[in-house]
Amino acid sequence: MNEEEYLRTYDPKGFESPLLSVDAVLFTYHEGQLKVLLVERSNHPDKAKWGLPGGFVDLGADTCLEDTVIRKLKEKTGVIPPYIEQLSTIGNNQRDKRGWSVTVCYTALIARQECETHIDSVSDTQWVSLEQLPSLDLAFDHASIVQAGRERLKQKALYSIIPAYSLPERFTLSDLQHVHEVLLGKPIQKKSFRRRIEQADLLVDTGEKRSETGRPATLYKLKSLAGQHTFIRNLEL
Repeated sequence: MNEEEYLRTYDPKGFESPLLSVDAVLFTYHEGQLKVLLVERSNHPDKAKWGLPGGFVDLGADTCLEDTVIRKLKEKTGVIPPYIEQLSTIGNNQRDKRGWSVTVCYTALIARQECETHIDSVSDTQWVSLEQLPSLDLAFDHASIVQAGRERLKQKALYSIIPAYSLPERFTLSDLQHVHEVLLGKPIQKKSFRRRIEQADLLVDTGEKRSETGRPATLYKLKSLAGQHTFIRNLEL
């Protein structure tokens, strides 16, 4: 039997397969807090509990896992993040009451302003501050997935400009430094931070100013693909 014949007669149902899904951990920065996007489950198991937006792979519609996560985010929240990156893969026979389950987790940071109208129009979707999470009984193992996403963001804040994705399109250097500090949980040396940002050449001066205490602050926006840049050394705390 050659490969062509083998593939023609191959039966994928001849082997047991686990449930395969994706889950998305979307964060935003709002009201001085880091928040995560949750949806209220409308079906069993864990019906009425809050959890991460996600769902099963559609073998006919999805060409890759990224297709699945974007499709499910759009269906359940109306939100399409500016970028999405794989966080982890979790699989065992305990996380889902329906049976052996594998979920591929994705994460992203998004500006609340970019999706505010979508979220406000969906009653079973909301941004929840991380401080509130311990009081919620989240579905499945989603609490631990959120924590893993939070740790990933903390590391990203040390060596990239990813935190800027949580800000409005135009922002000041003070805005950018503050969101880095929120993600890191520690203050950053101002001069060192600004020097690192300037040397990386990741921002565009919009020519606009915003009045703050003291002199007006310059408004910047991200350059295309700025989120892919990594600093040679971690930021100095």
